[in-house]
Formats: sequence, structure tokens, C-alpha cells
Amino acid sequence: MRKIIMAVLFLSSFYTYAFAAVGCSLDDPDRDVKRLFPDSSGYKTTFITLKEIGGEALQKDVENKLGDKLDLVYENLDVGYAYYAVLKGKDTVGYIHGVNQKGKFGVLQLVVATDLQGKILEFYYQKISSPESAKFRAKIFTDQLKDLSLADFYKYDVSGKNTQDGAVSKIVDPTANSSEDFKATIRGIKKNLILLEEFLRVKASEGGK
Repeated sequence: MRKIIMAVLFLSSFYTYAFAAVGCSLDDPDRDVKRLFPDSSGYKTTFITLKEIGGEALQKDVENKLGDKLDLVYENLDVGYAYYAVLKGKDTVGYIHGVNQKGKFGVLQLVVATDLQGKILEFYYQKISSPESAKFRAKIFTDQLKDLSLADFYKYDVSGKNTQDGAVSKIVDPTANSSEDFKATIRGIKKNLILLEEFLRVKASEGGK
């Protein structure tokens, strides 16, 4: 019996790791890009990992900017991040990108659409298992993230110790009993924007290709 339990736990851990290491890509890119950018004519997808673009040095830099250690499963160096450059003709008009974030009831998949400067145009949960998920998905909450950028999130301390007054600190938790997932959401979006900044840096260094 003990061997069976150990086997189940091992398989559970394996599938959790495998799922997390895949990263967060769009379920239906054709549909999602058109919904978020109705005037777009297409998109280009790029996959990157922290290992490829900076390794452990970049990991430490991301942790310093985030104000927290990266999770060994959901945020390790081998996790692939998908970036969708949204096109209108030959011009890039915005980006869509998501991250996996550990939540209280399982993984959160947090997707943001941003303009070329990284300002949030739309935010939504591609996956959330909270009993109060409907409140998180409601526009009265998700719209509070619109127009925010990484500069706003740098005033927010994910540890909750040194948060400065600012737009992020004013975001209201829409739930009664899911504060852990609320905090995880804000942390995940901050991480997402930090990673976008790194993606854009790499893209610029490659001549915008």
C-alpha cells in the first residue's frame, strides 16, 4: 500500500512539473489574438527561456526586480515563455503573453495584452481553480489592471512589507476568502511584465526580428 501511495505521489509531482515547465501559451492563438486586437492582421510567436537569454544571472536579476525567489517548478530556468507579437500589416502593434503562477487551489494562468511600451490593455485568467473564480474573472476586477505598466508594479512589494502608495496598491481584492490567489495574481502579473521587459530587450538586441 505504501508503495502505491508513493507511486501516486511521484506521478502527481511529475505531471505537475511537466505542466509547469511547458509555460503558459494561448489555448487558441487565432481566436485570442483577434479577440484582444480586433484590427490585427496576424501574429508572430516566439518562445524563450531564462536559460537561453541570460541563465542564472538573469534569474537573479528577475528575482531582485520581483522582490521574491522564483519557484523551482513553475518558474525555473527551463520554463518556456510564449510571446505573441501582434501584427497590423508589417507593423507590430502590441504583445500578448502569459505566465503560470502558483495559486492556492492550483496553477493560475495569467494572460496580458500590452501595447509596445508594456502598458496593459487587457488582462484575463486563462485558467483559475479558485472557488471564487467568477469574481476574479469579472471585469470589475480585471479592468483595474488596465493602463498599468511595470513602473506601477515596481511600487508594489510582493512580500507585502514595503508597498508604496500607487495604482497597484489601490487594486481591490474582489473576493471574501481568496486573498492568497489575489496576492498570487498581482505577483504573477508583475513577474509577467518583468519578463516582457527582458523579451523586448532581447528582441531589440537582435534588431527587432
